[in-house]
Amino acid sequence: MAQVPQTFFDALAVRTWCSLALTALGRAREEIDAINVYPVADGDTGTNLYLTVESATTAVEAVFAGYETAPAAVRSPSLADAAHAMAHGALIGARGNSGTILAQLLRGMAQVLADEGETSHTDGDGLRLALRHAADSARQAVAHPVEGTVLSVASAAADAAAGTEGDCGTVARAAYRGACAALAATPAQLAVLEHAGVVDAGGRGLVAVLAALVETFTGEAPVFSGGAVHARGAAGSGPGTADCADTPGGADGPAFEVIYLLEAADPAVARLRQRLDALGDSLVVVGGDGLWNVHVHVDDAGAAVEAGVEAGRPYRIRITHFGAGDAHARGGERPVRERVQRAVVAVVPGEGLAGLYTEAGATTVLARPGEPPASGELVEAVRRAHAREVVLLPNDADLRHTAAAAAEQARSEGIRVALIPTRSAVQGIAALAVHEADRRFDEDVVSMTSAAGATRYAEVAVAERQSWTMAGICQAGDVLGLIDGDVAVIGADVTATAESTLDRMLSAGGELVTLVLGDDAPEGIAEHLETRVREAYLAVDTVVYRGGRQGALLLIGVE
Repeated sequence: MAQVPQTFFDALAVRTWCSLALTALGRAREEIDAINVYPVADGDTGTNLYLTVESATTAVEAVFAGYETAPAAVRSPSLADAAHAMAHGALIGARGNSGTILAQLLRGMAQVLADEGETSHTDGDGLRLALRHAADSARQAVAHPVEGTVLSVASAAADAAAGTEGDCGTVARAAYRGACAALAATPAQLAVLEHAGVVDAGGRGLVAVLAALVETFTGEAPVFSGGAVHARGAAGSGPGTADCADTPGGADGPAFEVIYLLEAADPAVARLRQRLDALGDSLVVVGGDGLWNVHVHVDDAGAAVEAGVEAGRPYRIRITHFGAGDAHARGGERPVRERVQRAVVAVVPGEGLAGLYTEAGATTVLARPGEPPASGELVEAVRRAHAREVVLLPNDADLRHTAAAAAEQARSEGIRVALIPTRSAVQGIAALAVHEADRRFDEDVVSMTSAAGATRYAEVAVAERQSWTMAGICQAGDVLGLIDGDVAVIGADVTATAESTLDRMLSAGGELVTLVLGDDAPEGIAEHLETRVREAYLAVDTVVYRGGRQGALLLIGVE
């Protein structure tokens, strides 16, 4: 069914565009991943672009949701609200080289669209300006721009739009046609693409995003010719080869990809660019107004992170090793990795637990405080596990719908997925403890589900605001003991509140207490609680783990 077209660029058009772009990238993801040979042939460009746009879409939807209860006169966000949300969501969710560049393209467009000066930027003229600013700002964000990449495709789209008069639909069509022509030309601009017989994967992704823009304003999606993907038709090349983004890679390229968000001032970021440029390649730094997304390929990942620490506060740090002999072998054949029969994928709230789960053989997705993973991130983790059967542990009650959507997507790809509705990481630990990959899948799932269900869970946290709870009214700064998701204890001291919470849990019996300490847990709290259990509950054992930066001060499990 044709999309009802938008007549000009407003908040609804931003929302529609993000939704259509996400759908388009979802359809093209595997194709784009398959043509990923540059700068590293890791086969994830399509996935990275999808996750970046998914984050942008989620941010825009959150803005619209916030207006649902507003007075009728202001029931919809402004264009500036929606554009800022799109740009911010893409920035914090950007993945990989191409995703980071796409985030800057969206930010560049948002800066024009959200400008509420005397001149309106909601018509065709505004879209032309937005496309031009997006292409220029993306090029400026890349330390060493290379032609034949997504940057060339973005510039060509802006050039084509600049020579077109008309409404947003007319301008979008011109930009799309210019981008398609530039994409087809990328193999002639970059030798690695010509050798593989493919076009740039990042540029192919941008074409999909621009096709969604055309559909937003015309109601009809242009049909991309698959023949343009393998423009050179090199012998032996096929849908399984491809390209990535912005700077050249060689056979002896850096060993690590490092990505992090950074809170820092402009002068510090300027110094950071210089330092990272000396450390490695594929450097892209996007953002502004105190928040940046940093992407670089280096041999010394620690030095790249330390440079961020010197510049400001880095967080959501992701380090990927380009393993020798695998897809990162720069232009070599990608070996076929045999699927294992069964794997466990788990969401974990802190680095400490991520290490624990990984040691137990699980594939982990790190959930930072206030930054839950999106469904696309969970799907990618399921794929990364490379198994025929996957047990998915969301470890958070609020992630049940996200995990269910991810499981359904993975099933559509032929992976057998069982979702165990774990509501806390301690329930996940109990489930993982009884996991046996050698027994029948259904039996394993039943055993893991039973172990998780037999584990009561609690957390100790600090109240952020005054609110009504099942235990009474709490004030900001009060210490809360939550059992099975409900506030059961309100106190002033962390250790005393934790002890009261644990006593309530053990009053119903138990054999094993699991304590997971957050970075901000008081010194000595674990020893105090272990002593309490040993003296008051003689037949109960206690195990203690360090959870890292997990949000809660303390997680408690009682089996």
